[in-house]
Amino acid sequence: MSTHTPHPHTGSGAGHRVDVTRGTQHVKVTIDGQVVAETDRPLLLHETGLPVRYYLPPEDVDLTLFEPTDTRTTCPFKGEAAYWTYIGPDSGAELRPDVVWAYPQPIDAVPEIKNHLSFYDSVAEITVS
Repeated sequence: MSTHTPHPHTGSGAGHRVDVTRGTQHVKVTIDGQVVAETDRPLLLHETGLPVRYYLPPEDVDLTLFEPTDTRTTCPFKGEAAYWTYIGPDSGAELRPDVVWAYPQPIDAVPEIKNHLSFYDSVAEITVS
């Protein structure tokens, strides 16, 4: 059984909420069979209308398998996101553009997600136990 300690930071606006909690789940992320991240200290981001997203500490992600891209998006509830493309362990891997993102300078309502990485579950397999 996991327990979550709520953070006092909640972003909201016009009925939209963003809540971040510290998790104790074991989260493993694989892309094309390659383990790219593994942690026991995820941040769980609950946002109105979206499935829970797991944000992982950067030291628990193998960033040698990714390269930064120029892609940027802006969320009014979290800030500007930066993206990375999966390049794999060797030159034969299939590139997976913009599969992971982070908020280098999140807005004041969600400071704890700074530099934590989250993966698109349409490309990455995210296992939570």
